[in-house]
Amino acid sequence: MKYIYLLLLINLGLIFSCSSNNQIAKYGHGNVTVFIEQGKAWKHNFPLFWGIINKKNSPQIAIWIEDTCGNYIATIYATQRIATQSWIMSKGNRRKEALPHWCYSRGVRYEDGLYSPTKDKPLPDALTGATPQGSFSVNFSPKMPLEKFVVKIEVNHSTDFNNSYPKLAKKGDSNYSGGEEGSGQPALVYAALINTASRQEMFEAKLIGHSSPDGSSGNVYSDMSGITSAFDIIDRITICVQK
Repeated sequence: MKYIYLLLLINLGLIFSCSSNNQIAKYGHGNVTVFIEQGKAWKHNFPLFWGIINKKNSPQIAIWIEDTCGNYIATIYATQRIATQSWIMSKGNRRKEALPHWCYSRGVRYEDGLYSPTKDKPLPDALTGATPQGSFSVNFSPKMPLEKFVVKIEVNHSTDFNNSYPKLAKKGDSNYSGGEEGSGQPALVYAALINTASRQEMFEAKLIGHSSPDGSSGNVYSDMSGITSAFDIIDRITICVQK
């Protein structure tokens, strides 16, 4: 069934206070839990005031569900900046390169032609949260029985430049990622096929590729050459189904 509405039980009162893999911030209720464990590159230096000061930023993340044919069903969670366009020092840049696979998967096109939420039309509060400072989990329950579905996770750091995705890349270049305030290395996409009819209760999401560097499409690319530190943003993603 293409359109299945999920009961998303997100608690807005959560304060993300975890700072290590042993402190996992849980919120919401439900029989499916997505655990995201931070990697050694979870925190990234974001330059402020012409690079004089560096701010330690956590990544931008979206978690959503698709059916086994790749049709979008619903968003489970998205970090506040991508969900509300509250970017720091973006100078009006909509950061379409941040999480493009999720944005295009939703299929919501806004007045400026982009697919990421706007300040005027942000993602509903029930689906958003402050960027977690470390490992965290999200709980949800399908409103209708879903025997098989796919959980996807997309993750990205701002200004995560390297030799393959440099700050000075120009528009039109294959490695252009939004300019000086852009992504640098493109967003990485993880996926797990969940089969609730099986005896298995734990499923691990695997890295399936990276998103469009400049956010011009919702495609996922399997060629991971040129990716370096972005591999270490997330250490492991597991999905637990309580039966």
